[in-house]
Amino acid sequence: MSQTPHFLDGNAAAGELESLFGTDMTQASGRCRGCSAEMVLAQTHAYLGGPGTVLRCPGCEGVLLRLVRSPSRMWLDAGGLAYIQMPVPA
Repeated sequence: MSQTPHFLDGNAAAGELESLFGTDMTQASGRCRGCSAEMVLAQTHAYLGGPGTVLRCPGCEGVLLRLVRSPSRMWLDAGGLAYIQMPVPA
């Protein structure tokens, strides 16, 4: 019996992140505060089944980013990331 992971890759969060940042964030990179792993957001583990979107580090499973949307507001907590680096649109 094989176990199916309960997460998707970070590409699953692309639409939510683009609606906030106005650009494709899947190739933005960051560093985990927990284990110092560096990755592009497409490589993170995305959990979408709760009240919001959660991205976790593929190395240590620490929470990197939480994004919650209501009809009138969005909340972003990226406290698990030491930084986010993204290309500047041309």
